[in-house]
Amino acid sequence: MATYPIPPDEEDRLNLLHALNILDTPSEEAFDRITRLVALILDVPIALVSLVDTDRQWFKSRIGIDANETPREVAFCAHAIAQTTPLIVTDTKQDSRFMSNALVTGNPNIRFYAGVPLRSIGGLAIGTLCAIDSTCTGSLATTN
Repeated sequence: MATYPIPPDEEDRLNLLHALNILDTPSEEAFDRITRLVALILDVPIALVSLVDTDRQWFKSRIGIDANETPREVAFCAHAIAQTTPLIVTDTKQDSRFMSNALVTGNPNIRFYAGVPLRSIGGLAIGTLCAIDSTCTGSLATTN
């Protein structure tokens, strides 16, 4: 059983993601510019363009993290794509969905997460643009 919500349009979502042929492609300045801006504007050490595949999230662009991907079962983005609104977690240690997550209890010690689903023209969420911090002091956390 999955430890994350499965969107009702999962099959269509995955078919579109694979048809785009973007997974496992080299970095691109257009995406990297966006993650740099997110990190700068929101004052967070980690910003990602994450694409949520069948059993992993793969990072098309990443600032502040060395990994190219993580398993979907630990991906905050797997939760974000199942929502119609941004997912904002101001303190992961207080959120029952994430408090025992390996990315919270270990490196990179995620404490704050904000993710906005990236949707196709048809409304399918293929991934997220997200901001991550190891403290609850990110710009979004202090405005909530």
